[in-house]
Amino acid sequence: MEVANETVIKKPKRLTSVVWNHFERVRKADLCYAVCVHCNKKLSGSSNSGTTHLRNHLMRCLKRFNYDVSQLLSSKKRKKDNTLTIANISYDEGQRKEEYLKPTIVKYEPEQRKDEVFNVQSSWFDQERSRLDLARMIILHGYPLAMVEHVGFKVFVKNLQPLFDVVPNSTVELSCMEIYGKERQKVHDMLSKLQGRINLAVEMWSSPENTNHVCMMAHYVGDDWKLQKKILNFVTLDSSHTDDLLSGVIIKCLMDWDIGSKLFAVTLDDFSTNDDIVLRIKEQISENKSCLSNGQLLDVRSAAHVLNSIVQDAMEALRVVIQKIRGTVRYVKSSQSIQGKFKEMVLQTGINSQKNLVLDCPIRWNSTYLMLETAIEYRNAFCQLPELDLDLALSDEEWEWASSITGYLKLFIEIINVFSSNKCPTANIYFPEICHVHIQLIDWCKSPDNFLSSLAAKMKAKFDKYWSKCSLSLAVAAILDPRFKMKLVEYYYSQIYGSTALERIKEVSDGLKELFNTYSICSTLMDQGSALPLSSLPSSSNDGRDRLKGFDKFLHETSQSQTAISDLEKYLDEPVFPRNCNFNILNWWRVHTPRYPILSMMARDVLGTPMSTVSQESAFHAGGRVLDSCRCPLTPETRQALICTQDWLRIQSDGTYIHYLSALYTIISISSYISNNMLLSLMQ
Repeated sequence: MEVANETVIKKPKRLTSVVWNHFERVRKADLCYAVCVHCNKKLSGSSNSGTTHLRNHLMRCLKRFNYDVSQLLSSKKRKKDNTLTIANISYDEGQRKEEYLKPTIVKYEPEQRKDEVFNVQSSWFDQERSRLDLARMIILHGYPLAMVEHVGFKVFVKNLQPLFDVVPNSTVELSCMEIYGKERQKVHDMLSKLQGRINLAVEMWSSPENTNHVCMMAHYVGDDWKLQKKILNFVTLDSSHTDDLLSGVIIKCLMDWDIGSKLFAVTLDDFSTNDDIVLRIKEQISENKSCLSNGQLLDVRSAAHVLNSIVQDAMEALRVVIQKIRGTVRYVKSSQSIQGKFKEMVLQTGINSQKNLVLDCPIRWNSTYLMLETAIEYRNAFCQLPELDLDLALSDEEWEWASSITGYLKLFIEIINVFSSNKCPTANIYFPEICHVHIQLIDWCKSPDNFLSSLAAKMKAKFDKYWSKCSLSLAVAAILDPRFKMKLVEYYYSQIYGSTALERIKEVSDGLKELFNTYSICSTLMDQGSALPLSSLPSSSNDGRDRLKGFDKFLHETSQSQTAISDLEKYLDEPVFPRNCNFNILNWWRVHTPRYPILSMMARDVLGTPMSTVSQESAFHAGGRVLDSCRCPLTPETRQALICTQDWLRIQSDGTYIHYLSALYTIISISSYISNNMLLSLMQ
């Protein structure tokens, strides 16, 4: 039987159990009930029933879990009115203990201040912090700014936290810019304190709107001897940009971040980029009086880009053949009946391949390779297919071309996979792979087939242009691998250059020594700047007019120089380190820094040079990197802020950000544990 109105009895003083903080005592005729303030469940509340069943309910009540345990320790709040009216509460003696009624709705007052901190059932809410958390989420996951205007998002947020005032699109943009400013200052401070040098990778991006962008990323080996990278700038270029504009953008990036004097190398994604760009950067570095202002290893071009460019030459040369094979595969896969006939031809010709025919995605050349590779295995079956369009039939010569060029593509795929999939792509991994390409190109040029030899000659001419710029950088990085040293250069150069190999090896050796001497001088200058004043150096006399102070300085400088020179010689004269698959070159140099103090400084900067700027997801993409369409409508400033900050926050998510979430989860778990156990102990 339901009663429209029931009277809440004012609790007498003898009801001192803390349990009654969670129940209202209700009288119905001659019976008393206890109504849970969390879930509205009604239990027996007579004085003869005790409180054990009330305690048991509280330990099971899911609606109570958000209750503020601090309220448990405070004195009971006295109500202004001794009696309250609770309407339409029905009590069913047979009601299951697991059933719960609807929770009380929390009212939201719009006039409350946004920056006010609230406490609702122990859940502290901070509008300002939530606003920044929303902006960080949008940045980190690349969500569109307009998501805050979506009805579904607003409903979700209001149901999750009614107190949160969903901010408009413009406010989220300002929040993102605020986060960008703070994170940028952190990165700037970190780079300014970095002991080693910085390598700048410059990569061109396009967009669906045919706008060009340049992404500049700093690569370096940190003080913990781990390879790091951070996007510094993402600049939208004018539609009529020139090389002068591009060099100006790069120089401005160096100046804005105050890293011009720390620059070691600039890696450009296009190997054919005008050399004037690098010359202007060298001039800027010279003005900053950098220790390495000669810039002998400054100009680096992306290895993966040059290989991709060479592949495009091969694909273009084989374009007609590829189109025929693509059409043939499409014809075979066009109907079940034709596929059945094709399987009969496969059995008749004795082909044992288990691969399925695949159509390629023309903009991803690795998929074209897979199509060609599979089609070549079914060559004899294709030739026996009845009703095949004569325009799709390949001659024996064309099949031979396809087979040879597919072999070329296989080599490039293997090498680019090494570059793009390496988790720590230090510069030493590139030399043996690039040398292998060089040797193969020399061999391909000797093909008796005029078509293949002319194609190989074109590919080698493009490769030679890259090799002339980057061979020294590649070789020096390989020499600084203790498993190879000069032996690897001697091994490959003898195959590449033949009778002139010794001259080429000497060029590399001279370049290595010149770079090392530069570091030796730079180290001496740093020692002088950080050392104690000359008057504090040890002296054999306490006389303030000591005439041998100059000798002390001379002895200090010459000793440093001798130590530095023997540093490189000692490294090269010692046996190579045994090769193994788990070798960590940066850890090796970290451990051996005391043994090779100058050379380790040089190794850190050389090994941190990005010899390739292609990411794994775009390694085989013919069109290069394309900007996300949701970011195209943004202003250049906002676009740069979102892209840069996303990169910085993703780095944090690999470490600090995960630790933060883990710590937060631990705090929540501990708080819940303490709350439950404290309540249990108080009720016992």
